[in-house]
Amino acid sequence: MTDLIQVARRELKMGFRNPWSYSFLALFCTFSLSLLLINSQNMVQGYSAVTASMLNLILYLLPLMTLFLGSFSLTSEKEEGSWQLLSTYPIGTMSFILGKYAGLAAVLLVIVAFGYGLMGFISGFTGMSFDADTYFLFLAFSAGLVLLFLTIALFIGSLSRNRWQALTVSVAVWFFTVIGWPTFLIAMLGWLPYLWIKPALTVLTILNPAELVRLFVVVKLGGGSVLGPEYYEWVTWISRPQGSVLFIGICLLWISLSIVAVYGIWERGRSRG
Repeated sequence: MTDLIQVARRELKMGFRNPWSYSFLALFCTFSLSLLLINSQNMVQGYSAVTASMLNLILYLLPLMTLFLGSFSLTSEKEEGSWQLLSTYPIGTMSFILGKYAGLAAVLLVIVAFGYGLMGFISGFTGMSFDADTYFLFLAFSAGLVLLFLTIALFIGSLSRNRWQALTVSVAVWFFTVIGWPTFLIAMLGWLPYLWIKPALTVLTILNPAELVRLFVVVKLGGGSVLGPEYYEWVTWISRPQGSVLFIGICLLWISLSIVAVYGIWERGRSRG
């Protein structure tokens, strides 16, 4: 536990010294103020064309930002030789990975919280207020994207040899999970027998964190009817009182399995020297 805390503290210091962090902070603050201007005409409440546009904007920015910061953090350890030095100390690989995850998550969540806090402060000061439930769902949406995509970023950083490779793979993953996902889904499901479509849709949705979090928030905003009959079961269980607890459980399982995979990669590399 002590090693984990030390790695997390080190990651926090490095994260807030990283110029990329402040660039993304400025970008996210600008982005948050843009959301406020979208809301300037009337109070955004529930699911509508405005909230759908705002969700899509968040979906474009946050995963890419998380993939860059997370993957660069691990590849820099390899390029600068920091991991070779750390591996000579009695520090466990799991403590290193969990410390990295905790420190990076804290940096990214501070960026998100600052952006939403600035938006909330200015909206309250100018009278362009958000509906409270919608505001907190947007915050939960952003936090969920950060926490899930950060595990993918660590996975990319573990497999990449340098920052350029991490950059290329991160952009490819972002494009596939965010931009190209609907096209891929339609193409793949079109080849399956009808009875396989719903089970395949469930599995594929769980495997894509962007789609998983988006569906949850859309249903919670009251927009489940726009998803189509294929997602009826999703709308049903998410709408239940225990739906949020089940969703959090799925996310925790997603994060745990991903961290175990990253641990396996680093432990194998450590054993090989």
